[in-house]
Amino acid sequence: MLSTVLQVALGGAIGASARYLTSVGAVRLMGPGFPWATLSVNIVGSFLMGVLVVVLAQKGGMKAAPFLMTGILGGFTTFSAFSLDAFTLYERGQTGAALAYVTASVLVSIAALAAGILVTRALTQ
Repeated sequence: MLSTVLQVALGGAIGASARYLTSVGAVRLMGPGFPWATLSVNIVGSFLMGVLVVVLAQKGGMKAAPFLMTGILGGFTTFSAFSLDAFTLYERGQTGAALAYVTASVLVSIAALAAGILVTRALTQ
């Protein structure tokens, strides 16, 4: 168990560092004003999650999943895990559940973010 946690932690450090460098690079290349870095890491991370799911399953490499998928991609973007969960529900024929999951995840997460901001502002002003 400890070995797996260390794999996730190491991968997370790599992924988070890559996310930071992507943010710095995106601002330098395209300037501020639109979340290009977030959009980029979400798309790239989701694509890589799809690649890894297939490759690791076909090659019997699921032992690398904590490091690669949870660690690196989790540190790079949690959107990749969300994308995998949504697609898995869809692929299982649970289209309604997939749509509900996507809708709830996006709308409720934005609402939760707004609530956190508003509550914190109210408590700290």
